[in-house]
Amino acid sequence: MKHTFPAWSAIALTIAFILTSCSEDTGSLGVYPMQDAISTDTASFGILSSSVANDIVPANSTACFLGKVIDPEIDKAITATFATQFHIFENYSFPDEAHIVKTDDARQVNENGHLCDSIEIRLFIKSTFGDKNNPMKIEVWPLSSDESKLLKESTTLYSNTDLEQFADMSNGPLATKVITATDYIMSNAQRASSNYSRNVRIVLPREFGDNIMQKYYANPDNFRDSYSFIRNVCPGFLFRTAGGTGTMLSLEVCTMNLGFSYKKDAYPDSVIVSQSRFAATPEVIQSTQFENSSDLSLLIDKMNANGSDTTMLKTPAGICTELILPVDEIYKGHETDSITRAALTLFRINNQDLDAKDDDYALGIPQNILLVRKQNLKSFFDNHQVSDSRQSFTTAFQPTYNCYTFNNLGPLISYCHHEKEKSMKELNMTEEEWNTQHPDWNHVLLVPVTVATATNSSGTVSQISVNQDMSLCSTKLVRGTAASPIKMQVTYTRFAGK
Repeated sequence: MKHTFPAWSAIALTIAFILTSCSEDTGSLGVYPMQDAISTDTASFGILSSSVANDIVPANSTACFLGKVIDPEIDKAITATFATQFHIFENYSFPDEAHIVKTDDARQVNENGHLCDSIEIRLFIKSTFGDKNNPMKIEVWPLSSDESKLLKESTTLYSNTDLEQFADMSNGPLATKVITATDYIMSNAQRASSNYSRNVRIVLPREFGDNIMQKYYANPDNFRDSYSFIRNVCPGFLFRTAGGTGTMLSLEVCTMNLGFSYKKDAYPDSVIVSQSRFAATPEVIQSTQFENSSDLSLLIDKMNANGSDTTMLKTPAGICTELILPVDEIYKGHETDSITRAALTLFRINNQDLDAKDDDYALGIPQNILLVRKQNLKSFFDNHQVSDSRQSFTTAFQPTYNCYTFNNLGPLISYCHHEKEKSMKELNMTEEEWNTQHPDWNHVLLVPVTVATATNSSGTVSQISVNQDMSLCSTKLVRGTAASPIKMQVTYTRFAGK
């Protein structure tokens, strides 16, 4: 006999099964035990700041500057000289020498003439500070190929490194030219064209181009790679200002263009005009030397004097702002808490005279700044590091609020605290002894930088380089003093059971 059950009976049996299967108390489901409850707390701490000289300015970068201007803030001259080498593609080659069409100085075909038709340097201008119509006298000097003076890849260069020590000054400059930032050889229409890039053209002697080609035909291995090219063919050039004050050029790229003519066996009656281009790229050295006729210590002393309410960020003169982080105060009474946030905002002080957008002499505002531990400044740049959000941080200028904000320096505060505690224990030192031997343990510096980033296929943005800003920038920040410190907002978290 077949038995059937109503639908409600099946439901009732299911409920009964669940109730009899769950014998544990469910009163606390979804609720943290009291000992695991999280609470938060906030506090504000004062930070002291001052202006300090930044003498450690590595100058190995793709940013080059040339010219001489008067710094409007200090009324003293700043002169920029730069040196550059050139990169070549591996196993670069010229046509067979027998196919080269040689010409004399009158550009007539001559078997004993020049291999090279022309050779020039182009300095492409990224931006200009000062008078775009001001005449400047530029000299081009060859860098030395002597092993004792060669500008080598291992050489660490700073903005105050004397670049003339790497130049061959024995026979005078290769070329001299008077230029203006605005190229008046070009018409207004040509300069306004979207195809035009502002540049300075400097013609070199044809003999210099001949020498380059002759070294190829003597031994093609001289063109095997940039290393061989720099040592055996063209070590590079030094560019310096020999006259004219009032213009500073920021250069985007420098190229050396060598023109020559040749024939092909298939077209014996045709002459092919060609050009080899060698560019200064990140693979080779580019470096700028700045000479400052002012004693910056006087300006720094003025900024740090009693009653002064500002600090400074200034490039390339080399002034940065130092902060003293109140690490001990932050952890006092919170030894077992976690710091989940430590926010810091640095407000900029406007200078109406120098911020005028239509003023060719307005100093730029640093667009990115690096916050790094004072003791790590040199190694950070020497080792080509990027910010790690632990001992170094970067942030961008916020024009809407006229400030720079670091949203969370908590990892740095924690790192400094635990580093100190661990070191004191290992060295068996009192706090006073340790602080005496490590006076800068909680000091950080703010340095203007340029930041390059890359975005991967998933849209993640990462830093690929952080370099000190070498452009003419300057800004003042509100200073933190004992009477009016800069405020850092700190958020703590803890478990209620602790």
